[in-house]
Amino acid sequence: MSRHRALRTKVRRGIAKWPVTVLAAVVLVFLGYLGYTWIADLVERRAAVEAGDCGEGEAVLRVSAAPSIGEAVRTAAEAWAKQRPVVYDHCIRVEVQSIESTDVLQALTQNWDEAELGSKPHAWITDSTLWANRLAAQNRSLLAAAPESIAASPVVLALPQDAATAVQAGAGFRWTDLPAVATDPAGWGRFGKPEWGGVRVAMPDPATNAATAMAIQSALAGASPDGKGPVTTRMLELDPVRTTLGKLVTAKPARTPASTWQALTLLAADQAVNSAGFSAVPVFEVDLYRYNTGKDGGTAPAQPLYGVAAGGPAPVADFPFVPLAGSWVGEAQLRAAQAFRQFLTEPDQQRILAAAGLRVPATNDRPKPAPGIRWASMTDRLTPADETATQQISATWATADGGQSVTVLVDTSESMANAGGEGRPRLDWVKQALSGQVGRSLSGSMGLWEFSRSLDGDRPYRRLVPIGPVATQRAALLEGIKSLEPRRGSQLYTSVLALYKNVVDNHQEGKRNRIVVLTDGPSDGGLSFSDFKNQLAAAKQQGREVSVSIVAIGSDPDRRSLQEIARSTGGTLSVVEDGRGVDAALNELLGAD
Repeated sequence: MSRHRALRTKVRRGIAKWPVTVLAAVVLVFLGYLGYTWIADLVERRAAVEAGDCGEGEAVLRVSAAPSIGEAVRTAAEAWAKQRPVVYDHCIRVEVQSIESTDVLQALTQNWDEAELGSKPHAWITDSTLWANRLAAQNRSLLAAAPESIAASPVVLALPQDAATAVQAGAGFRWTDLPAVATDPAGWGRFGKPEWGGVRVAMPDPATNAATAMAIQSALAGASPDGKGPVTTRMLELDPVRTTLGKLVTAKPARTPASTWQALTLLAADQAVNSAGFSAVPVFEVDLYRYNTGKDGGTAPAQPLYGVAAGGPAPVADFPFVPLAGSWVGEAQLRAAQAFRQFLTEPDQQRILAAAGLRVPATNDRPKPAPGIRWASMTDRLTPADETATQQISATWATADGGQSVTVLVDTSESMANAGGEGRPRLDWVKQALSGQVGRSLSGSMGLWEFSRSLDGDRPYRRLVPIGPVATQRAALLEGIKSLEPRRGSQLYTSVLALYKNVVDNHQEGKRNRIVVLTDGPSDGGLSFSDFKNQLAAAKQQGREVSVSIVAIGSDPDRRSLQEIARSTGGTLSVVEDGRGVDAALNELLGAD
């Protein structure tokens, strides 16, 4: 109303009425057209959703899920499909594959075999952030967004019924008690059964068994100020923490199986205490439920194993949804992954996850029957270690039994003086990571070489510390690391070949003989890559295998050549954007089997 009065006032001042009328009509027509097209587009989009007729066609969202959660995610995907989801003008179809996290990690970072695993996934749902951290340590560019939890499952101790009854009726048990209990020859006396001898706990390799890794964290958490964690990198260098970790390593049963699943099978086959060579094994609650009910694809055991929740802060698997990035991931898949993750957190889908034996915020419902599972409340959670500390624990564990013989070859070319993050050169970060590794190591053997150009006469490489037990040459290793400084040139291939021949000639029987190369650039002299490959192949000897693993620093390394070196020797390639990623990558590499 006021606008019309204003127009009439202006007319009385001598302005003709018809131009205003024409202008108003044009504006109204234009606005009407915009409104019509907006409504028409909205109606069209809604109709497309309802009809499943999308302008950009169909897009497939491939999701790799850990077996613990795979079937439930597949059921949720079917529910989503009934809603005919449209994302970025694409009709979305979700394909879910249940694949072990170890296989997904290895395939994503090394070579994805489509014949064996199918097409590469656009998203990954694993059982623990530990796996996402390991992926980030090897190649952070593969993560499209931060992982977000969609469910949880606590770590419990799986035991035969008699053993579980004794623990639950006894003085109680906390994860921080594990080192003392496991190293006590009369450990079962604590639970009123001294005739059973020691409490032997199987701890399958934490690099491939997340439940073990989390149990170890919990055992070490007692050294934190409030006993709840997190375990930090600084703590891992303290003598009491190293001693605790050493006790756990010492207490490992001689017949420790390679996997949690194998340990469960051996425990269930003969339920007399310690008949399997051990008394218990850490396991995710959901996996024990699936094992006892045969939902893991096997046959349910005649007598279930029983899950005992230890007192104090509990380690918990957080089942993160990890959107992936790569040349095979389009914008439609990335947005669809985000939409599907959100869908999985809605109440109806949370109930699907709960029915599969997982813990979710939306409901306290539990599947029935659930033999051997008490579904104890999770009142106190362990604060998990960060990415770097987690990898350091696995690396320390891997070298603690003396089973690795590692020679480190460090690039000291002039480019290692380049900025590596936070105003520090790349070589500084390398030296910090290596010093930390030496400081935390419990046992194992290590040697140190450097390479550049003309370091030892015409040789572009030089041995700083010979291979030997870390425990007896810790000071020499730290001094050698301290002496590293940027020089000139980078004759990578000549240096790797010389070190490879040296390690083959001095091969340590019964150990994993490994070379770890830390570099930031291509080779700029010496052997060509073609000559290097031929001579490397000729240097290999049956029964004296040596793996070469590489940590490449920088955004644009020579991936093809470095990957070929690693793959041809059974090693791995990790690429970090700057020096800050070296520590996690090094620990991931040393912690891997």
